[in-house]
Amino acid sequence: MATPVAKRSDIPLGAAKKVVVDGTEVLLCNVDGELYAVEDVCTHDGGPLDQGELQGCKIMCPRHGALFDVTTGRALTLPAVVPLPTYDVRVEGEDVFVDV
Repeated sequence: MATPVAKRSDIPLGAAKKVVVDGTEVLLCNVDGELYAVEDVCTHDGGPLDQGELQGCKIMCPRHGALFDVTTGRALTLPAVVPLPTYDVRVEGEDVFVDV
């Protein structure tokens, strides 16, 4: 049986929360009330994205300013060109599950 990785209330609108799922660092992002999950590692240099600011559906890597779309994982600006791995999110009541 899957274990919840967060509570829905842990991730307010417009916020991101880092969780670890099966040894993988994942960033849960609340975009317009919908939860998305991407790997919490910039594909440009391996830096953590959870220190960046979520602006709408975009997160900026705090190291070099690469922007990613957290709804698709797509790299939007240089220096990143490789998309972020994305994961399926399931919400059951207040519990949040991520399939890695």
